[in-house]
Amino acid sequence: MNRMVFTGFPGFIATRLMESCAQKGFSLSAIVLPSEMEKAQKQADRIRQQTGCGTIRLLPGDITMAGLALSEEDRSWLEDQQLIFWHLAAIYDLAVPEHIAKKVNILGTQNINDLVKSLNKLERYMYFSTAYVAGNREGILREDELIRPQAFKNHYEETKYEAELLVEQLKPQVPTTIIRPGIVRGHSVSGETSKFDGPYFFLNMIDRMKHLPAIPYIGHSNTTINVVPVDYILDASIYLSQLKKAESATVHLTDPEPHPVEEVYRAMVFEMTGRYPKGRIPKNLAKFSMSMPAIRKHLGVEAETLDYMDWQAHFDTQNALALLKESGIRPADFLETIPAMVAFYNEHKKDRTYHVTIA
Repeated sequence: MNRMVFTGFPGFIATRLMESCAQKGFSLSAIVLPSEMEKAQKQADRIRQQTGCGTIRLLPGDITMAGLALSEEDRSWLEDQQLIFWHLAAIYDLAVPEHIAKKVNILGTQNINDLVKSLNKLERYMYFSTAYVAGNREGILREDELIRPQAFKNHYEETKYEAELLVEQLKPQVPTTIIRPGIVRGHSVSGETSKFDGPYFFLNMIDRMKHLPAIPYIGHSNTTINVVPVDYILDASIYLSQLKKAESATVHLTDPEPHPVEEVYRAMVFEMTGRYPKGRIPKNLAKFSMSMPAIRKHLGVEAETLDYMDWQAHFDTQNALALLKESGIRPADFLETIPAMVAFYNEHKKDRTYHVTIA
């Protein structure tokens, strides 16, 4: 079977992808930052022990450096392997400073592109983008579109757009599949995740406000929120990596039937407190409050989160649904799996290693 080589390990999605690939019998390798090597080795040992897979080869490297700072031995070894290359390493923080986002997301992807072009036995290049390369574009957002919007909501979106553009230009030379996930949450059954960001910011805020007489809605939204469980991302992307028809495709791994933001928020509040939200705080007032570091930190919410609560956009999933049709792979319903999500959050919310730093 092919060897799978990853960047982004030991991050959450890359680690779960490697676990799933190990269970399917693939050989595994990863390019790992030297500063992350100890953690990566522990995760690799755990995967090997739990799955019975062979040795996972970890290659010290840095995607922001020319040649990824790989040793000659490791680069020669990569060039001799028949492999599928997965590029997941990126800065995913919505509040990331511009210079860091550009260095990791754009320069890092260009360096990875240069590497994969040199891999003569490459079977597929699996690039993880994001559905939010659309920036502030609204309406129906299609998988075969990569259109620069008039503006982006943050540096994360803009640098992921620029990075995807680089990968798109590579398609005529390299067998490539671009994955655009929606907002990724924990496992739909176990609720397991590695950090509380994205939709977990809502849980942070609800948890901090649960002692109030009433928990209000934030603003007024009639749009949907697109959140998918990590197990859908794993199952779908691994399947697509083996599917010849997915070569040169760009797919939205988003929820084809997303729920309204307020419906999701209402369900979260009820699951956390046993009560439903009551009253409203105007979005402008909430945004002004979030501009104050003390309030952001107290509520455990990044201010950029509010930008997605009334964004009028719908992700088209025709490519994804057509390619996945024979697999039966579909995302679990968000509302139905909120209890598992909340249970995991409540069990681990006092463990600071799960929480992201709010600036």
